[in-house]
Amino acid sequence: MKNILRLIPVYTFLLGIFLGFTTSAQTVVTKVSGGWIKGIEEGPTLVFKGIPYAKPPVGPLRFMPPQPMTSWKDTLSCEKFGSPASQGGGTGGLKGSEDCLTLNVYTPTTARDAKLPVLVWVHGGSLTGGSGMGMNGHAFADDDSVVTVTINYRLGVFGFMYLGDVNKAYQSSGNNGLLDLIMALKWIRQNIAAMGGDASKVTVMGESAGAKLTSALLATPQSKGYFNQQILESGAVQCIRDSVTAKGIRQRLMTELGVSKPADLVKISAEKLIAAQAKISNGAQGTNYFGPVIDGAVISQDPYQYILKNRNDKVRFLIGTNKFESKMFMNFDKRLNHPDSTVLYGWFGDNYRYILSNFESEAKNGNADSAAIKVLTQYMYQMHSYRLANTLAQAGSHVWMYRFDYKRDGTGATHADELGYVWFLPKQNNFNDTELKLANQIHQTWINFIKGKAPGQVNDKQWPHFVAGENNIMVFDTVSGPTQLNDIYNDRAHPSSCFVLK
Repeated sequence: MKNILRLIPVYTFLLGIFLGFTTSAQTVVTKVSGGWIKGIEEGPTLVFKGIPYAKPPVGPLRFMPPQPMTSWKDTLSCEKFGSPASQGGGTGGLKGSEDCLTLNVYTPTTARDAKLPVLVWVHGGSLTGGSGMGMNGHAFADDDSVVTVTINYRLGVFGFMYLGDVNKAYQSSGNNGLLDLIMALKWIRQNIAAMGGDASKVTVMGESAGAKLTSALLATPQSKGYFNQQILESGAVQCIRDSVTAKGIRQRLMTELGVSKPADLVKISAEKLIAAQAKISNGAQGTNYFGPVIDGAVISQDPYQYILKNRNDKVRFLIGTNKFESKMFMNFDKRLNHPDSTVLYGWFGDNYRYILSNFESEAKNGNADSAAIKVLTQYMYQMHSYRLANTLAQAGSHVWMYRFDYKRDGTGATHADELGYVWFLPKQNNFNDTELKLANQIHQTWINFIKGKAPGQVNDKQWPHFVAGENNIMVFDTVSGPTQLNDIYNDRAHPSSCFVLK
């Protein structure tokens, strides 16, 4: 590893010399493109928190694409997490800050000058909530020799409100959250070698909205070359919206705020913007209201068409869903247990007719409650993940698919239930013996993939490649193993976007 070493008398360890880090018993100092940063030792891992990877997007940079961070003179303390992006608080009001473009790096103290694989975590939260500190990078750094990076990116109105028709300076505003992710990947390309990582071995992993944002990297040429693998848990390209839909959401925001011109939105306070955003999103209903936009600049066409036209068989994918994704959302919004045109329009916009028709057909053939779980899971997540997997396989990429089924009470996994198994930290859970075995299986197959290998075997059975149309997957449950699904539902009339306004 090439790095400039700054010596601190007495406290310099041989380990620090090997790493290119300067360490004391608790702190560690290294140099990145902006200057010196100081992190901290946490057990077997060196951690740098709240590293700025772009200029604060405030003042004249508000609603603008991210700009490279300028250098600083003194050593920058990176021992505490940076502020989350502006979002609604748990009891209303504003949480976080517009000054949020930071990332966190966890690197093993044993890295020395080895080039370790890099995992980049993109958090979920409907693209309106969450932060990089929501997952613990020690899960991959402590024992698995993976340099782990967790990032913040702009959310909701600040990351995805389309203003390209207002002023050309704001052309990218509907994709600023995506551009933030790309800027973070650029920072990693420039600096991760100084922290023990290999910039040519980068896996971008996201869950839910994080997977949706990660998959949007596949729809823009601006991300090319910054990663070679993706892990997409419960999310694909269904949050990429057309500009008409993006303007429709913007109009709802304007109506809530009582403004008549889109340009008026630019100078409204974060408190008022986030409050209005919370009102129009109506809780969980707004899961797909915000997201990247086909703006003709960052994203120029339907993502599936773009992927097929720009084949890249060098990038590998691990993709999956949970058995009953929709149950979590049905618990948030009880109306979904008996879906009608009103509630489905709120969740899916003008796509509601596809979901309603399918639900009514399923309900005639059986229990309405199970029909709602099945159909909502299909249209919220399953259909989109398999569409993307089939498209990538057709484009020549290596793809592995999974389904996470396990629930302690036997009722089937809902949305996000797999996270504790993927981010498995021994002794930091209340898993029983069955769950400990499952966690070890899942975590190890993820590690195998991150390190550039096939996911490997589960219960002595090989995880098969996913081939377009064949539906060979790995099922994780009380007893895990590969299976070939008979059929995956795909409503061919349904557009690529989950939410559409016409």
